[in-house]
Amino acid sequence: MAGHDDSGASEKKASDFDIPTFSNENMQSNMKVIYYSRTFMSIIGGVIAGILGFTGLMGFIFYFLVMAITSIGLTAKASFSIHSYFDSWNRITLDGFLGGLLVC
Repeated sequence: MAGHDDSGASEKKASDFDIPTFSNENMQSNMKVIYYSRTFMSIIGGVIAGILGFTGLMGFIFYFLVMAITSIGLTAKASFSIHSYFDSWNRITLDGFLGGLLVC
């Protein structure tokens, strides 16, 4: 008598639940790159805002514009596949966004 072979079904189900794994060293390296990029862009943005005379609210708006452009640039550098390099979107879009205000 022939029995029902579930091995193919169980293999298919097991592959449906693949959990992405990340290298801790690579994640730390990626976060360092983001931190250094945001710090550098905060300094450059502050210098440009000072040269252009942006103070007060205009300075904050200019800073947030520079950080938004930096986030878009970092996302483009990651080929818009964030989950290949980071565990969440927050790592590249929001992490360190406000921390750059305390650089200068």
